[in-house]
Amino acid sequence: MKKGQVLTGVVERVDFPNKGIVITPEGICIVKNVLPGQKITLTVQKKRNGKVEGRLLRIEENSPLEQKSPCPHFGECGGCTYLSLPYEEQLKIKEKQVYKLLKNALAGQSSQWKFEGIKGSPTQSCYRNKMEFSFGDEYKDGPLSLGMHKRGSFYDIVTVCGCQIVDEDYRKILVLTRNYFEGSSFYHRIRHTGYLRHLLVRKASKTGEILIALVTTSQPEFYDKASNVDMGAAPEESDLREKSHQAEKERLIAFKNALLELNLDGKIVGILHIINDSAADVVQSDRTEILYGQDFFFEELLGLKFKISTFSFFQTNSLGAEVLYETAREYIGDLGENSQEENSGKIVFDLYSGTGTIAQLMAPAAKKVIGVEIVEEAVEAARKNAELNGLHNCEFIAGDVLKVLDDIEEYPDMIILDPPRDGIHPKALKKIIAYGIEKLLYISCKPTSLVRDLEVFLENGYVVERAVAVDQFPWTANIETCVLLSKLKSTQHIDVKIDLDEMDLTKAESKATYAEIKQYVLEKHGLKVSQLYIAQVKRKHGIIERVNYNVGEGKAKVPQVPLEKEKAIEDALRHFQMI
Repeated sequence: MKKGQVLTGVVERVDFPNKGIVITPEGICIVKNVLPGQKITLTVQKKRNGKVEGRLLRIEENSPLEQKSPCPHFGECGGCTYLSLPYEEQLKIKEKQVYKLLKNALAGQSSQWKFEGIKGSPTQSCYRNKMEFSFGDEYKDGPLSLGMHKRGSFYDIVTVCGCQIVDEDYRKILVLTRNYFEGSSFYHRIRHTGYLRHLLVRKASKTGEILIALVTTSQPEFYDKASNVDMGAAPEESDLREKSHQAEKERLIAFKNALLELNLDGKIVGILHIINDSAADVVQSDRTEILYGQDFFFEELLGLKFKISTFSFFQTNSLGAEVLYETAREYIGDLGENSQEENSGKIVFDLYSGTGTIAQLMAPAAKKVIGVEIVEEAVEAARKNAELNGLHNCEFIAGDVLKVLDDIEEYPDMIILDPPRDGIHPKALKKIIAYGIEKLLYISCKPTSLVRDLEVFLENGYVVERAVAVDQFPWTANIETCVLLSKLKSTQHIDVKIDLDEMDLTKAESKATYAEIKQYVLEKHGLKVSQLYIAQVKRKHGIIERVNYNVGEGKAKVPQVPLEKEKAIEDALRHFQMI
């Protein structure tokens, strides 16, 4: 095959995330935005690493699996991939994609693992609780549009007034906003000029509360011609700017009032004006003004209540999130909540915790949950949500997982990982593995990143026990995956000789528990010490350590006990006649 060559072929399958494997007379070509069974015409774009990639020119014959799309924008809008397929067929495609990736990644695993298929979303349409619509035009110098990027285009915007992954309230808000600002300028991504940027709408599935944010630049010049304000013949620049901002303020108040007059199923609890002068095409805030109400709303999941601010991360499918988190809870199993022993229960690390949803769902069954998240706003929201739900055994730390793990004194019994799409930083992954704990739960929104990280876990003595796909994103190519990992237990045994001195040291180990040592150090020295630090000091003095400490493998950095705490732990060991 040569670059520019036009070929016809049949789509054999679609690999994650959107790679159509097309069989042509000249060989295999990878093409995006196609469906299994379609006959297509493509043009060859490039060849690299022995693979040929092409671009879809037209569909010659539909797939036998296809049906009429419920969305009028399908094919033009770049938001959805599988809208013309029955939901059952979508699930089959995603299940095969995840299984294929896991099977290849775990081919060298010695023990058996169980793939438990895919769990569908409780609702397939109108499921999203957040949408970021962009302002633009559908073609160069065309009228104002508001919606999603046209498939394969960086500039063109399709007004998705019939979008089916959101409910009617979103569509009403979108249409009103687009009509209200007709004739106004939008932000040009190359020239960096213009006013309108995005419309952010968030609506809780359970409470029905709606938060709306209009995102603009700080360039209100378009009001000079769009408003009825008389600027005068030759005003001073400062006067012109002041009148322009006043016109903008009046226009935004009128926009707010128009939104509040809409007949909606839900209830608007906040309308915001966000100023964003960043060159990047992202929704962020340089300054935020509340036009109405508040800058947050409430949602409910599995009996817990969550306060969600403008930019807080929250699963975009609330009902699907309940399926995902119930699955996670079932995979984790017993956290010791039913034990009759004092201070029972397990310490859980929730890494990449976002607004602390998983942490709070695990908290009632755990002794303590520690969440780590790099976004400070999300951490603050997590703390407030835990307080709102009466959960006092949650601690949330703002910072990079890679760095924060060095400072946490507690030693985890269970680790839950829910990283961003790119997966876990390799150095952070080494530190996580260095804890050597028996079980880990990995929740991934991008299975290709997941399998890359799984290879590292396997190299360091972990195996996969169970895995399941959970569809959080009907009609799209995205999928969540839950994987339970456990530390491989060796079946090989080595005979060793143990002298009497070593037997005495082994007996010393049983003279005080970790909890007793911690309590002694806290009461006498006023210091909190972790199991990890105690284990390091015990090992230094020749006390054999079996369960609570694992030095890890590779070059992962394990936090070392500070001198002050080392002396306090040694004092406790002497007190309990262990040294």
